[in-house]
Amino acid sequence: MTGESPLVVVSNRLPVSIERTAEGYQVQTSSGGLVTALDSVLRKYDGVWIGYAGEENNAEVANAIEQASLNHDYRLQPVPLTADEIANFYCGFSNEIIWPLFHDLQSRCNFDPQYWSAYCSVNRHFAESAARFTADESFVWVHDYHFALLGGYLRQRRQNCSIGFFQHIPFPPPDIFEKLPWRTAILDGMLDYDVIGFQTERDQRNFLACVEAILPHTQTLQAGDEVHLHDGERCARVAAFPISIDFHEFADVAARDEVAAQVRKLRQEQQGRKIILGVDRLDYTKGIVERLRAYRHMLRNWPRMRRAVTLLQLVVPSRADIPKYAELKEEVERLVSEINGEFADPGWVPVHYFYRSYERQNLIVHYGAADIALVTPLKDGMNLVSKEYCAAQIGQTGVLILSEFAGSAAQLRDGALLVNPYDQEAVAQSLVAACEMPVTERTWRMGRLRRHLRDNDVYDWAESFLAAGRKLGLETCLHFETSSEAAAAQ
Repeated sequence: MTGESPLVVVSNRLPVSIERTAEGYQVQTSSGGLVTALDSVLRKYDGVWIGYAGEENNAEVANAIEQASLNHDYRLQPVPLTADEIANFYCGFSNEIIWPLFHDLQSRCNFDPQYWSAYCSVNRHFAESAARFTADESFVWVHDYHFALLGGYLRQRRQNCSIGFFQHIPFPPPDIFEKLPWRTAILDGMLDYDVIGFQTERDQRNFLACVEAILPHTQTLQAGDEVHLHDGERCARVAAFPISIDFHEFADVAARDEVAAQVRKLRQEQQGRKIILGVDRLDYTKGIVERLRAYRHMLRNWPRMRRAVTLLQLVVPSRADIPKYAELKEEVERLVSEINGEFADPGWVPVHYFYRSYERQNLIVHYGAADIALVTPLKDGMNLVSKEYCAAQIGQTGVLILSEFAGSAAQLRDGALLVNPYDQEAVAQSLVAACEMPVTERTWRMGRLRRHLRDNDVYDWAESFLAAGRKLGLETCLHFETSSEAAAAQ
């Protein structure tokens, strides 16, 4: 089934999880602020969301998604990928080249030429799918590094539609980006988009510096907070659009009686000790190993902190089929074992390590119970854990220790304790300072953070990006539901 839509969203994965049951395949909408925000926008415009549905993308799955679409005010459109495409496009080019390179870890890259061929092929494949639902007046919003080339391929089929691209991960500076063998093709492909959005001004500056170094014929014009790139007949608008969360969703769940009871129980289990919380997807960019080393450094050099603190480290499984991630898991678990072996006493275990996925409410319980959130990625496009923790801290007594290399540091620096995650001494000192910080200072800092997040939520992010493309393809005057309106509508 096809049909032109005024708004088309393209991402690597559809916003649903698919489970095989005795009755057949069941389709459940995924949680998360991005899905919630785009859901409200797509419902308003009777849109289409295009993405990969998972490895079992057969006719039965497609039919289940088709039926699920009938319960939405917008269509879910799966794009099938072969096993070779998954291996070379997703596991290969996306996760063995772009992901490490754009996180300044080029030594982890595998520049296999067949990965590039698959990347081009899948971008063309997704563009063909998007073209089926795109009219000249449509706005196509493409998400993330998987699809830097999609805009150009779509433009070949739909000359006059408007296309926006938002990159969720960082963009590297020229000295890093220039190591990519296909650097010119990637940048040239991105200039086929009408709007190019990044998480931070740092990423925007890095992108513009790469364009200047690699595509010197491109003209750059400043227009307020936006930059216009002109290359022949092409004109791309470039700006930073920091993504956020649904603040009220986290705050409202944290205020529920059953959540408050679970928070009290978790705190009672620690018998008055300060709870330090780490929440991360298993990935080498998250700095889990470096964090554990800094925690060990604190215990070794500040003996008074022993038995006074407990680190709860939650690790969510990710990319388990990639060998480097299995090696990382082994290293994390070895460090946890070493720390506990060195410092544990009867009645006290320094690190409680959990390797599993967490439902939203359970995660919010941990956020509410934690005295300190230790969020120390080596580099991150944004890092929403830092924002989720603050939103769930309705008592306003928690302390956020945040890597200066997280995108969220630009927004949260006034209330967080910023650290260099590579500096064990500095992280350890910040942990001690956070544990001993007076309650008045903790409340003041967390209050600032929560006010910022309340006033800049994920709906503001969606509105600001689409407003940048307003004159390109959407209505002249857009209205986006607030989080409370969206909740009422659901």
